[in-house]
Amino acid sequence: MALIWAFCAAALAMLLGATLSAGPAFAATTAPVTTQTEVCTPSPTTGCLNGTLAAAGGGVTVTATGPGGTASATTDDSGKWSIGFSEPGDYSVSVDPETLPDGVTLRSTDPSVRTLNLGSQTAVLIGLNGSAGGSGDAAAGTDTASAGGFDWGRLAQQAASGLRLGLLLALAAVGLSLIYGTTGISNFAHGELVTLGGLLAYLFANVLGLNIFVAGIIVVAICAAFGYFQDVGIWRPLRKRRLSLTQLMIVTIGMSLALQYTFQFFIGASTVRIITANPVPVRLGPVSLSVDSLVSMGISVVVLIGVGLFLLKTRVGRATRAVSDNPALAAASGINVDGVVRLIWTTAAALAGLSGILLGLVLNGVNWMTGMQLLLLLFSAVTLGGLGTAFGALFGALIIGMTVELTNIWLPGDFKYATALVLLILLLLVRPQGLFGRKERVG
Repeated sequence: MALIWAFCAAALAMLLGATLSAGPAFAATTAPVTTQTEVCTPSPTTGCLNGTLAAAGGGVTVTATGPGGTASATTDDSGKWSIGFSEPGDYSVSVDPETLPDGVTLRSTDPSVRTLNLGSQTAVLIGLNGSAGGSGDAAAGTDTASAGGFDWGRLAQQAASGLRLGLLLALAAVGLSLIYGTTGISNFAHGELVTLGGLLAYLFANVLGLNIFVAGIIVVAICAAFGYFQDVGIWRPLRKRRLSLTQLMIVTIGMSLALQYTFQFFIGASTVRIITANPVPVRLGPVSLSVDSLVSMGISVVVLIGVGLFLLKTRVGRATRAVSDNPALAAASGINVDGVVRLIWTTAAALAGLSGILLGLVLNGVNWMTGMQLLLLLFSAVTLGGLGTAFGALFGALIIGMTVELTNIWLPGDFKYATALVLLILLLLVRPQGLFGRKERVG
């Protein structure tokens, strides 16, 4: 027994010795700190931590440590800072008290821990006492982000992101709504038309090296042709066979799955970038958007105005609205219903393809599941605005986009997308026909 105890004591001594000898070597190895000087712009491969230390002003060092390493940034003259990482997870954010101006102190020396998600911005609230200049007035010098737990700069940034998302969703949602209005089909493959646009833009602009504007024109034309031949080869023959709407909806689900796995087979499961250059940020007051985002928003506005004028001012547009309201009456009035429906399929596919291009540029990447991930938002926008109404889909998309991005202030990660469904349910409980839909008598 004594021999066993002696052996255990020797083993324990060896273990403690190894631990103590390894301690200094481990302590001596510290992760390098990367200093970031550029404003962080979120993308599918980058998440951003940001905040405002208004009470401290510029020159304050903020450091964040987490799965992506350690990085630091210096606040600008207004106290704003941002740090980007390519790895999601929990990050510990702290302020170097030595860099704070006279009269400003930290409310707590404990670091603030926030969860960072790729593709989004996460606000970090750091409480300060006092104000730059040494007035010692704690109430007046409190950091704006911590006063009441609210950050107006963060609100402005998320509102701008929501407007951007709403405009890009509206391009696809308008076409989806017109398809439903003219045919009654809930097209579950519409999201894959968005994916098709983004992946074709990657092929022409990135792989083949064409100018992005030339590539965009080619992609929109290909998507329009795809929509045209969809109706010629699939939907018109099925309509002639008088299939029910439920059967047609099941066909769209099957087409969605077939297109998804076709994309995965040819492109792969990874996210691909249409343009490999890093986004160039533009600061507009408290809002930071990339040049690609501003151009995409401008294109969306112009195209949506054009679609609205087409529906309101042209003869074909009025015929489209007539078919959407009552196909049988439109046919009795001499309108070529099949021709209008084919035009709608063509236009809807072109708009969805354009949406895919712009989303790929704004999100800095697209993959085989992009359209499927957006499908809930598209259906929410169409239903919220009123089924079959193009202008309802436009306003529904703007509301959904704003709701999704603004709730990201309080809700973490992709949970923000669930708010679109919650908003839809609440509205339908009050107004079942949607914002711009008409009441219908059933029975």
